[in-house]
Amino acid sequence: MKVLVAMSGGVDSSVVAGLLAEAGHEVVGATLQLYDHGAAVAKKGACCAGQDIHDARRVADRLGIPHYVLDREARFRSAVIEDFADSYARGETPIPCIRCNQTVKFQDLVALARDLGCEALATGHYARRVEGPDGPELHRAADPARDQSYFLAMTTPAQLAFARFPLGDMPDKAAVRAAAGRLGLAVAEKPDSQDICFVPAGHYAETVARLRPETAEPGEIVDVEGRVLGTHRGIGRYTVGQGKGLGLGGAAERLFVAAVDAPRRRVVVAPRGALPRREVVAGEVNWLAAPPADPIRVRAKLRGRDAPREATAAWDAAAGLLRVVLDDPNVVAPGQACVLYDGERVMAAGFIRAEAREPAAGVDRQGAAA
Repeated sequence: MKVLVAMSGGVDSSVVAGLLAEAGHEVVGATLQLYDHGAAVAKKGACCAGQDIHDARRVADRLGIPHYVLDREARFRSAVIEDFADSYARGETPIPCIRCNQTVKFQDLVALARDLGCEALATGHYARRVEGPDGPELHRAADPARDQSYFLAMTTPAQLAFARFPLGDMPDKAAVRAAAGRLGLAVAEKPDSQDICFVPAGHYAETVARLRPETAEPGEIVDVEGRVLGTHRGIGRYTVGQGKGLGLGGAAERLFVAAVDAPRRRVVVAPRGALPRREVVAGEVNWLAAPPADPIRVRAKLRGRDAPREATAAWDAAAGLLRVVLDDPNVVAPGQACVLYDGERVMAAGFIRAEAREPAAGVDRQGAAA
C-alpha cells in the first residue's frame, strides 16, 4: 500500500516508517509543526518541536522516503491549547492528548493522506486495530504498560478504518528500540517525550494563566459545608484528587481537592475517603461499537494511568450522555475521558461532566442491571 506515516521524530513513529518501508510499502512521512520552529528547538521533553522535526527528517533520509512538514501551529493552538485553558477555566482537568489525536492528528493527517493518494495512515501509537465481524475494532495493545487505546478512544469509526498501528503487537518498548537499532535509525535510544508537549517544563498553570488570566485570580478554599479554610492562588492550579500545594497544614486531617467551583472561584476540599463516587456522566460520546439499547456490563477507565474498572453503562441517546455506575467508587475528575471496554475492545468514550446525575433507568447504585 501507499501509506502516510505520522512521524513525530521519536523512536516509535520512526520504527513504524522503517518497518512499513522494509515490508515493501510505499511510505510517505509527515511531521506536524506545532510550535514556532525557532523557539521550539530548545524545548526538551516535547514532541513535534524543533529537534524532533530534524530527527524525523533524518530518519526519512535514512529510509529514502519523502517527508513533509505541515505547519499546524494555529490549528493546534485553537483546537488543543485554547481548549486546554478553557477546560481549566471551567474547573475541569483536561486531557489534551486526546484532543490532539481527535483533531489535529487524525482529522488533518487523514485528509492529507487521502490528498496524497494514500490508502492508510500509520502512527506510532501502542494499540491494535482488529478486523471484527462488523468492521475494524480498536483494541488494547499487547503490552499493557504501553497501551494507548485510552488516548485513541475518540477516533471515529471512519478514521479507525483508515488507520494502522503497527506497534500494537510489540511485546514491549525494548523490542521497538531493538527494531530501530536493526534498521539503523539514529533515534534508537532517544528518550520518550515527557509531560504535556506544549508545557514540557510541567508548569501548566502558567500556560493557562497567560491564556485565561481569570484562572490565576485568588479565591477561597472551603470544605464541603462551605466553611472557609483558607485561600488559593487561582483555580488553574488545582485538579480533583490533588493533595499537595493546598497550604492547609493546620487541618486536623489531610485534605484533597474534591471539586473546583469555577463560577465562585472556590476550591472545595474533603478527606480522601469522601472523594470516590460511583456515578459518572460523560458527554461528547464517540461510539466504536453499536450503542446498546439496554444497560451493559463494561470496564470503565477514567484516567490515562488508571486500570479499567468493572461497571455498568447505559446510553442516554436522547441526552447524548453516557451514564456509568462503577462497582467500586473511584475519584472522578471532570474533563477527563471515560473510556468503556468490553474485554480488550474499546466500545465508546466521552468526556466526564462535572455533575453526577441519577443512574439511568435499569441501573441501580451498586452498578448492577436491575
